[in-house]
Amino acid sequence: MLYFTPGTGRGNGLGVFQAYEKSKEHPEIHRLVQYLINWVAGTKLIFIALLLVILITGDRTIQFFGLIALILSVTTFFWRLYPMIKSMDADGLLSPSGYSRTLALMIAGFLVVFIAAAIIFLVL
Repeated sequence: MLYFTPGTGRGNGLGVFQAYEKSKEHPEIHRLVQYLINWVAGTKLIFIALLLVILITGDRTIQFFGLIALILSVTTFFWRLYPMIKSMDADGLLSPSGYSRTLALMIAGFLVVFIAAAIIFLVL
């Protein structure tokens, strides 16, 4: 989404942030926003590619610790990003209203699946 349709309101696109459209009024700010979008998208691609390599080629120990690293890194959403997006949502800067809760539930769902996978991994 970030590479091909960054302005969408679906799939964690930036269309939910009202400031994204406002940034287009200032070309120098919008170029910075576009750069940061692509930087984040590239980082996500690296992350996903490394996870795939670990899943395909790693032994059980590497896979397990890769899963733990995934859990810890995704958890940082609640430490750094969630307080910011919750504040923006409370200030009426997101459309639709309540998006911060939806995103938090989605990320929490991922964490539940990852934690369950780690538990199953330990049992089997």
